[in-house]
Amino acid sequence: MKARFKYRIYPTPGKKYRLAKLFGCVRVVWNDSLACCQQKYKSEEKKPTNAELQKQFITQAKKTEDREWLSEVSAIPLQQSLNDLNQAYQNFFQSTKGKRKGKPIKPPRFKKRKSRQTAKFTCMRVENWST
Repeated sequence: MKARFKYRIYPTPGKKYRLAKLFGCVRVVWNDSLACCQQKYKSEEKKPTNAELQKQFITQAKKTEDREWLSEVSAIPLQQSLNDLNQAYQNFFQSTKGKRKGKPIKPPRFKKRKSRQTAKFTCMRVENWST
């Protein structure tokens, strides 16, 4: 069984700053990889795999001078944003082929700074250990 938890937090000013940094990094990785996918589509090339996107926009981007600040946040939300982009593309393509129920889904869009900010963290399964 999968469980989902929703939490309300009241961060201190220092934690607000770190959360804003995290949201900004997630948004930049999403937008950069979406721009790459759109550029590949326009040039009629195949969409890059998730591993290629992670290598280019997380691993290699952290080593560049203008994106070195990506290494200041956890890599897990950055990887999750690329997983979400991949899922958004899969949903869009299945919708256009008619394999998905419901109304047609639009292609993924760029994230804006002023819209709702989100980041996903994956967690390990916690089991109750009794002795």
